[in-house]
Amino acid sequence: MRILLVEDDQMIGDALSMALRDAAYAVDWVKDGETALRALENQEHDAVLLDLGLPRRDGLEVLKQLRANEGSLPVIIITARDGVEDRVKGLDLGADDYLTKPFHFAELSARIGAIARRPASAEAQTTLRVHDLELDLLTRTACRQGQVIELQAKEFGVLEVLMRNAGHIVTRTMLLEQVWNLSFDPGTTVVETHISQLRGKIDKPFDVKLIHTNRNFGYTIHAPR
Repeated sequence: MRILLVEDDQMIGDALSMALRDAAYAVDWVKDGETALRALENQEHDAVLLDLGLPRRDGLEVLKQLRANEGSLPVIIITARDGVEDRVKGLDLGADDYLTKPFHFAELSARIGAIARRPASAEAQTTLRVHDLELDLLTRTACRQGQVIELQAKEFGVLEVLMRNAGHIVTRTMLLEQVWNLSFDPGTTVVETHISQLRGKIDKPFDVKLIHTNRNFGYTIHAPR
């Protein structure tokens, strides 16, 4: 799940982006309204966390424009503005939820989960399937042949990227960007380590192997051919 965080406060932005990534969300963090709108044009997101007191364009203006362009994208307003009028205006403009600062990350995480359980259309995808492997995006659990597979947060993130691109090569760079939010190669074996851990849980106990290495290119997950 990719989240656009729109927050101009450096300390809050640092803390939120780190907590979200630790919870296996991909995060794009921008600090003003204009950049937020450009980010929404250039990259698909699953939800927006939107501050109101932003430079260059106020959060409510961003929300109004977002609703005009992208009607169904879930938006949670996160702001220090706790007045009833601000809350009513934000919800009237189309925000899905409104959370006042300061707040605990556990509450924000619960609210993200709540809007994820409210699909914008009947076609919204909440479960990914490859062969007999299922990944539930709401409960963040994996299951194969009726067996629940325990995954760490980053393992879940890697598997989600693979399954969203089932049958196609997922490069190491793609995984670094989408799971670890890194735009550069840190020169570690973190991707290989997590792929190995996933194979031990997803493939090793079962006859049919789903995760495959494409030498010099990346990884694929696909059903038997």
